[in-house]
Amino acid sequence: MKKVARFVVALILAVALGGAFSASQVLAARHKVDCDKVMQELKAGKKPKNVAKDLKISRSSVYRCRRRERLAEKKASKKAKPAASPAGAPAAH
Repeated sequence: MKKVARFVVALILAVALGGAFSASQVLAARHKVDCDKVMQELKAGKKPKNVAKDLKISRSSVYRCRRRERLAEKKASKKAKPAASPAGAPAAH
């Protein structure tokens, strides 16, 4: 009888722990970071640590938003510049 009780308790514990872990993963997946808000705060002069604390997000999320913004700016500047002709190419007349 004790073996059955131990098994039942272990089973209940396993189900409870498994549900807790999957619930936290679901909550994390639903939590989206507002990178526009992050960038507003950074451009206003706040430090990444303070932005993360104020917005209740991780510092890595702040750095990720900043990196994405920089990449988007690079991509936009490359599109704005026309491709330069190679130095050795003859000029078209």
